[in-house]
Amino acid sequence: MPPTKRDKIRVLLAEDQTMVLGALAALLEMEDDIEVVGRARSGDEALKLIQQHHPSVFITDIEMPTMTGLEVAAELKRRGTPVRVIILTTFARAGYLRRALDAGASGYLLKDMPAEQLADAVRRVHRGLRVIDPQLAAEAWTEEPDPLTERERQVLRLAGEGMASSDIATELSLSEGTVRNYLSEAINKMGAANRVEAARLARTKGWL
Repeated sequence: MPPTKRDKIRVLLAEDQTMVLGALAALLEMEDDIEVVGRARSGDEALKLIQQHHPSVFITDIEMPTMTGLEVAAELKRRGTPVRVIILTTFARAGYLRRALDAGASGYLLKDMPAEQLADAVRRVHRGLRVIDPQLAAEAWTEEPDPLTERERQVLRLAGEGMASSDIATELSLSEGTVRNYLSEAINKMGAANRVEAARLARTKGWL
C-alpha cells in the first residue's frame, strides 16, 4: 500500500540554479515516500518557505543569494526550528563540512554523488541519522580549525566580492572603522598581504 501524503517525508529544496533545482525536485518526486513541498532560490526565501510549509528535511546548496546555506542552517538552529538539514554542494572542503556540522546540519553531500543515493540520504536523515561524505569526514578533523569569527567572515566575504569598506559598513550596519578593524584581524589571522588575498585563502580553506 503506497504511503499517504501524511506519511510522506516533506522536503524543501534551496538552490539558486533553476535547472539544478528542477532536476533535484524531479528526482525526489519519483520516490513514493517523499514529497517536495517547496523550492527556494535564495536563503531568505528558504527561511520563509520553511516557516510556511514545515518540512521534515531541508536540502540546501551553500552559495545562494542573500544568505548562504550555512547561514540558513545556523539561523534555523538558533530559532530551534525542527527541520533536519542536508547540505548538497560542489565544495569538497573540510572547512565547509566543519562549519555545516557546527550549524547543526545532519548531512553533507557532494553533487557528484550517484543520484539514487540522495533519496536514501533523505530517509536516513529523517530517521535521525547523520549522512556525510566519507572522505570529507576523515579530512575534517585533521584540518586546522577555522580562526575567523562569524563577523570577520561576513566582512571578509563581502570584501572578497569587491565591496569597499564604506559599502560593507552600510550592508552590515557597522561603522566604517569597525569594518576596517574586522578586516585587519582577518588579514592577520590568514597571514595575508591584503583583503583580496585573505578572502582567497579563506575560501580555499572553506572558511568563507
